[in-house]
Amino acid sequence: MADPNQQWEERWSKSRNRAYYFNAATGESVWDKPIGAGGDQLRASHLLVKHRDSRRPSSWREENITRTKEEALAKITGFRERIVNGGEDLGTLAQTESDCSSAKRGGDLGFFKRGAMQPAFENATLALKVGELSGPVESDSGIHLILRTG
Repeated sequence: MADPNQQWEERWSKSRNRAYYFNAATGESVWDKPIGAGGDQLRASHLLVKHRDSRRPSSWREENITRTKEEALAKITGFRERIVNGGEDLGTLAQTESDCSSAKRGGDLGFFKRGAMQPAFENATLALKVGELSGPVESDSGIHLILRTG
């Protein structure tokens, strides 16, 4: 195990499309989060579908989002079915379908501390086991699918 006092930084592997950890002091790279690399932080990826009642009903995909909350929920439900039953993954779908700017990172939000996200999002993330996909989660931003990754 890594020394808890070492300073690890998170980096992104373009070839594997996932995070890895690099220790500049030792030159060591590892795939799994070493002790001391995240503390009590959470990590998640998500796919967000906004609707016209979202707090900011626009995104990099659409300047003016006009879909209803029910239409957004139907889209999220369809995406979840594609992930669970069709063998697609959240990261790939997020890149083209998410209304969040994290789409360019496959929906990866990186590490975040408790209190940094909207309560509905944080509570849903905390309820998941690492590697588990949520059902639809409603927040002020819209409707999410959340994959807990750390």
